[in-house]
Amino acid sequence: MKKELFLDLLLLSGLNIFGQYPETSISNGLIEAKLYLPDAENGFYRGTRFDWAGVISSLKYSTHDFFGQWYAKHDPKHHDAIQGPAEVFDPIGYDTAKPGETFIKIGVGTLKKVNDKPYRFSNQFEIVNGGEWKVKKMKNRVKFIHELHDRNGYAYVYKKTLRLVKNKPELVLEHSLKNIGKYAIETSTFNHNFFVIDKQPTGPDFTISLPFEISNQAAGKKLMKFENNQMLYLKELMKGESTMEYPTGFTGKRVEDYDFTIANSRSGASVRITADKPLSNFMYWSVPTTLSPEPFIKIKALPGENFKWNIKYEFKSKD
Repeated sequence: MKKELFLDLLLLSGLNIFGQYPETSISNGLIEAKLYLPDAENGFYRGTRFDWAGVISSLKYSTHDFFGQWYAKHDPKHHDAIQGPAEVFDPIGYDTAKPGETFIKIGVGTLKKVNDKPYRFSNQFEIVNGGEWKVKKMKNRVKFIHELHDRNGYAYVYKKTLRLVKNKPELVLEHSLKNIGKYAIETSTFNHNFFVIDKQPTGPDFTISLPFEISNQAAGKKLMKFENNQMLYLKELMKGESTMEYPTGFTGKRVEDYDFTIANSRSGASVRITADKPLSNFMYWSVPTTLSPEPFIKIKALPGENFKWNIKYEFKSKD
């Protein structure tokens, strides 16, 4: 009991007891996962694009690892120097703010607008108010709480729990966003995922299956093709090559459309991702070292309301 309390205090203080960056680990006996912790001074990720909560550096099931570093060099403030699953919230109030004024990014804080140009996720914005982070750890889960009170009237309590399901090779991301401010919060969120499955190169050994028949053609026809409800690679991606696809065929209203499976025939590993809210948009990005299905969910919370959503990962192995 005292040992667990001591660990919680260390986590909340942001002290680095495991390595270069504050981190922790969870397990359910089947899955072993390591997570980086939000920390404004020493955190693994201090950029302004992605939610700081729930960055997984490693998730091992059976003989497989599903996440890891996919880029060459780490810079904590670079916009995409992050590992999956990594979630993004669209900015709130950016379009109406003037240069020098502020806008909101859930899971990051209040940011300062630099100029009149359209929002670019690759920009590193000044964090005017990072809010307050709390972390609560148990053996099989970690709960992140981010509370923000913005001087312009926006305020929220964002809770995100990464929970490993008992006796199953499953991870659930449980979210809630309570609007405690004066104005409605309307935004979208998507999960970039950044799968690095057994460090297998992106190519024909991977199959991406969707729950709907794809109604358009692949844009990068030399790299990918669409067949019925599957996305297939025509060749192994080489350095400098990437895909950016926008498969259509989903309704934008059905929960069942949020259901994606990535399988690697060489290693025998696969993962299925589902959610309890409708898929509102979908993109797919990949480079030689990572594959990223990017499913979107719309969020709306009036003052006093609490919006909740869950995302589930089911890991499988042919071992």
